[in-house]
Amino acid sequence: SLRPLPHITRAQVGHSRPLAMSSSDSPNFSQYGVETSTISAAPGVSLSSNQKLLTGCVLDLFAGKPSKRKLTLWTDNATFTDPITIANGRGQYEAQWYGLKAAFSQIEQLHAQVTSAGNPIEIDLKNKYTVAGVGAQQTIDSKVLIHTSADGSKVEQVEDKWNGSLPNGAFANVSLLSPQSWIYYGSSWTYWVWRNYVVEFKLAGLRPWDVR
Repeated sequence: SLRPLPHITRAQVGHSRPLAMSSSDSPNFSQYGVETSTISAAPGVSLSSNQKLLTGCVLDLFAGKPSKRKLTLWTDNATFTDPITIANGRGQYEAQWYGLKAAFSQIEQLHAQVTSAGNPIEIDLKNKYTVAGVGAQQTIDSKVLIHTSADGSKVEQVEDKWNGSLPNGAFANVSLLSPQSWIYYGSSWTYWVWRNYVVEFKLAGLRPWDVR
C-alpha cells in the first residue's frame, strides 16, 4: 500500500537550498576572492557573467589587490603591458601585480567603466597612485583592454594604455625570480611621477621647495 508523504514544515523549506543565487555570486566572485563585484558599464553595454568576473579580477589587480586565486583566472602564457612594463607568462605577470602593490602605498580607483563588451573588453580607468616611501601622487587615465580566451573563461592579455596610448620605449621586463626587477618597477614609477612634477613646476615658474 502507498504510504502518505511526510509532512514538511515551512521552517524546513526555509533551510533548503536557495532557488537562486545573488547576482554577485553567480559569476563565482567569492570562489576566486574577487572583491569588485559591481561592474559599471556604459549605456548599451551588457557583460556576460564571466566577463563581469574577469573584469572584476582585473580591476582588483589595478587596485593593488593581487592574490593567487584571482590570478588563476589568467592563462599561464598571458601577457601584461603598460608604458613601463612587458610581462610575459605567469612568472612575470604575477611579479608585476605584486610589484605594483609594493611600489605604491595607496591606489585610489576614481573611475572605472566598461565601454565595450567585445573581445577585448574595454575599460576607461582612472586611478590615483601614491608612491611608497616618497608620497608623490599621480593620477593616470587609462584605456584598459582585456583580451580573453576563445571560450571567454580566462584572461589572455591585458593592455594598459595610459591616456589612451601605449608609447614605445621605457619598458621593464619583470621576473618573479628577480627581486631587483621589482625595485626597478617601483623606481621607474617614482621617476615617471617625479619627472611630471618637475615639468609642472617649470611650466608654473616655480621650484619644488617654493610650495608649502
